[in-house]
Amino acid sequence: MLRSALAVLAGLVVILVTSFGIEAAVTPVLLRMFPVALPNEAAMSHNLPVWLFTFAYTFPCVMAGGYVTARVAPHHAVRHALILGILQSALTIPAMLAFPDKAPWWGWIGSMVVVIPAAWCGGLLYARRAK
Repeated sequence: MLRSALAVLAGLVVILVTSFGIEAAVTPVLLRMFPVALPNEAAMSHNLPVWLFTFAYTFPCVMAGGYVTARVAPHHAVRHALILGILQSALTIPAMLAFPDKAPWWGWIGSMVVVIPAAWCGGLLYARRAK
């Protein structure tokens, strides 16, 4: 039981570190590259190409979290990865309520939908490699 909880926690840490790390590195670059379309960080929140780019890097970050979760808890690896995805999806709700202006509603909903299959894919990747 403890190993399962630690596995999911490890996956959450991977997701947070990788996704926020990429966001921190990419935000200033995008602001410099597209000063007209993105005059400030607030403009990024409602820019469709930026959101599509965010989804593009979020999927592999969550996959990595699912992979790490599965590796830490190899017994029922895919199940643990799915639990990670569901938990990450559920954690999006308080973020959406706390920061309603940070993203459009479809961005929040899209995030909640994308993380579950992404974590599942990470768990499947580990399970296939472990065989």
